[in-house]
Amino acid sequence: MEQGNLRPQGPARSDPRDGDDGSLGVYVHVPFCERVCPYCDFAVVAERKLAPGAPDRYVAALLTELEMGAARFAGRRLETLYFGGGTPSLLAPESLGRLIEAARSRFGREPAPLEITLEVNPSSLERSRLRSFREAGIDRLSIGVQSFDDTVLRRLGRAHRAGEARRTLEAARSAGFQNLSLDLIFAAPDQRLVDLERDLDEALSFAPEHLSVYELTVEAATPFALAERRGQLRRAGEAEVVEMVRCIEERSAAAGLARYELSSYARPGREARHNSRYWARRPVLGIGMGAWSCEPPSEAAPYGARRVNPRDLAAYLERVEAGQPPEARVEILEPREARAEALFLALRRREGLAAAAFALDFGAAPRAFFAESLDRLTRGGLLEESPEGNLRLTERGRLLADSVFERFV
Repeated sequence: MEQGNLRPQGPARSDPRDGDDGSLGVYVHVPFCERVCPYCDFAVVAERKLAPGAPDRYVAALLTELEMGAARFAGRRLETLYFGGGTPSLLAPESLGRLIEAARSRFGREPAPLEITLEVNPSSLERSRLRSFREAGIDRLSIGVQSFDDTVLRRLGRAHRAGEARRTLEAARSAGFQNLSLDLIFAAPDQRLVDLERDLDEALSFAPEHLSVYELTVEAATPFALAERRGQLRRAGEAEVVEMVRCIEERSAAAGLARYELSSYARPGREARHNSRYWARRPVLGIGMGAWSCEPPSEAAPYGARRVNPRDLAAYLERVEAGQPPEARVEILEPREARAEALFLALRRREGLAAAAFALDFGAAPRAFFAESLDRLTRGGLLEESPEGNLRLTERGRLLADSVFERFV
């Protein structure tokens, strides 16, 4: 339980190096999908439901929204650009090139090279465009493999099969991409530890620079949620999930990929710079249907703010084309919410939370606000607290991270 009512500051930094350095990340959401997966709760639209010309109309709206949003982040230097979805690689390379050039021209460049990421699903259409994506400016691919087992892919409702994933990974290297991230899902329906081990072996055989491994989450209002309520969705139990997590960490480490965030593993220097902005609560301009922005503190929002766009495509397009800001709502962060968010986002990362940086933002170290929870979690072996008040999850805490985070929200 929280205590205290100390003076407001800006959003907390989990490490002094995470201070606001004047940089910016831009996230571009492309909602189109060949098929909507039964576990997906993202803002997506099936391609077959699109009107003729919809992708071009959507790109035009993105360019307009980028212009609108640039004023809120004036003077910032572009550090990362991330195309997510949905399936953003369904856009033509020329469209992605226009968006890249627009983002670069609106914001000054970072001294270091930009990180420009494109999410890709394995398919023959996207494979044929890989070289053109690279020529358009994409330098990092996040490939949604999910599994190398066709049975698992069918149960997940994925449109591709394992052979397409293998061909896409090979084609990405042939196209000159030297920064590949693979996405895998574990604890899928009827998936066992031995199945995951095979997936990991094959994923690591491609020597990716980055690996994201997510436990399947059943979101409300999805077909999987309905199947689970009916008893038709069988997943691994807690003990087996724990063994799966240990297996992922051990095999990734043996292959040279260190776990730097709960679901993320990377070779040294290949950590996802854009995703790291969210965990450090640094500014991000989000554009597109369902996208949200993370804004720096201001006089009106001392702890920062979030702007959230509508998840309905027609509503998003109507607002932007009318010259109106597209956001469905603006969330001004309250002190309690900002403190809790700063803490659990920092704990997601390997280095944890630096008490001095937290105190700089909120007037006191975490113990001033969360003493009861910290005591309970450290006694339970889930959290480590240094003499200086720095916090990190223990190995057991990483396995039970959701239970830890619930103590702060």
